[in-house]
Amino acid sequence: MAHLRPLENHEVDQELRDMFAHYEKTRGFCPNSVKTMARRPNISKTFGKLNQVILYEGTVPEELKMLVALASSLASGCRYCQSHMTNLSSIYKASDEKIAAIWEFETSDLFSDAERAAIKVGLKAGTLPNDVTAEDFDELKQHFDEGQIVEIVATIALFGYLNRWNDTMATQLEELPTQVTERAVGHKGWEAGKHG
Repeated sequence: MAHLRPLENHEVDQELRDMFAHYEKTRGFCPNSVKTMARRPNISKTFGKLNQVILYEGTVPEELKMLVALASSLASGCRYCQSHMTNLSSIYKASDEKIAAIWEFETSDLFSDAERAAIKVGLKAGTLPNDVTAEDFDELKQHFDEGQIVEIVATIALFGYLNRWNDTMATQLEELPTQVTERAVGHKGWEAGKHG
């Protein structure tokens, strides 16, 4: 059970209602994490802007950013973010088979060498202590320019914040990402844990 109740539309200002509506339109629901942050409106609003810039701008394909965020969330253990990133990976055209194979990314033919390099950094950066090496960056540089590497690391760092936020708050998982995650990886034993 969540430690704090997400706020409802009638409890927030118009800017946040518009932000909530944007999430509803693009994802099919507004994340409870954002609705909980709304107790301090500027945190929620600033997070929304940062999320937009990191995940949806630049030249790294959105599918890859979602998979990197999923890998980082898997490494950190945040089931809320795992479910959200499974859902967003699916929205951005990653197949259920590819999502389910994320732990086998190094050997699965579903992943390109560029995806392998980025996902490896996502997994290693999501562990504590951070396990990323100079060799991992050398591999990234074979596939991505410096601006793209900044996008990939920004994606991982954004989920460092979200993984800590949602796991600490025990944020209640919404129905849609739960359904997508159960469809894509339920057969691998995934459960919502404290977020269910």
